[in-house]
Amino acid sequence: MPLPGLEGLECYRLEVADFVATATIDRPPVNAQNGRFREETCRLFDVLHDSPEVRAVVLTGAGRAFSAGADLKERGGMAEIRGAYPRHNRLVRAAFDSLIECDKPIIAAVNGAAIGAGAALALCADIILVAEDSFMSMTEVDVGLAGGVKHILRHFGQSDARLMIYTARRISGPELLRMNVASACLPAAELLPAAQAIAREIAGKVPLAVRAAKRSFTLVEDMPLHEGYRYEQSQTVALATTEDTREAQRAFAEKRKPVFKGR
Repeated sequence: MPLPGLEGLECYRLEVADFVATATIDRPPVNAQNGRFREETCRLFDVLHDSPEVRAVVLTGAGRAFSAGADLKERGGMAEIRGAYPRHNRLVRAAFDSLIECDKPIIAAVNGAAIGAGAALALCADIILVAEDSFMSMTEVDVGLAGGVKHILRHFGQSDARLMIYTARRISGPELLRMNVASACLPAAELLPAAQAIAREIAGKVPLAVRAAKRSFTLVEDMPLHEGYRYEQSQTVALATTEDTREAQRAFAEKRKPVFKGR
């Protein structure tokens, strides 16, 4: 049974087990992103945000592509329609924001091509794993468009970011690991199991603490050190009186596995 609110998905397949949701982009042939895809992305990650059955998420692609980026076929004539680009851009931002704002950690298992908006989607995840034969590229300059710089700069160094944007080069899985964009580069057959293993490890931690940690990463990114750390300390104070924190501390003292209830 799908999670409530996720009936009728056309662009994703979802499986939930052991508090881990595996979301697979499934829009043949190359998992390109159109309006329907972006609407489903918002709905999917908003529901995962609110689902106690889920404590961590794995995002991957079906077939040989993670996502080949924006479906350019839907852009034909858009520039001539008043209001079309503001509506389109708002939905694009909302789709990316739904991953960043989802309070469950997301592991991107980049199984193949992640191009343009596909690369940006992967870079909205918390942890990135890549297959050895995968790659990221930003091809906007090849098709007369622009975008993605801010997402790229969150993960790439300044020189590498400019090289990627200005040349539209493909950056291979091993290169992404060397550039510290990915946490691991694995053979294709090992990619999804490794991502799910990390997700299960996260799911075994205090749920409220993990969610607080993700909120901290999201909020303190652009804060000065003093204000950012002060916010994090406020999260520790808020967690101190929760049932799960007390259970974690009792279990540690009693040398047993904790049982968390998400409160």
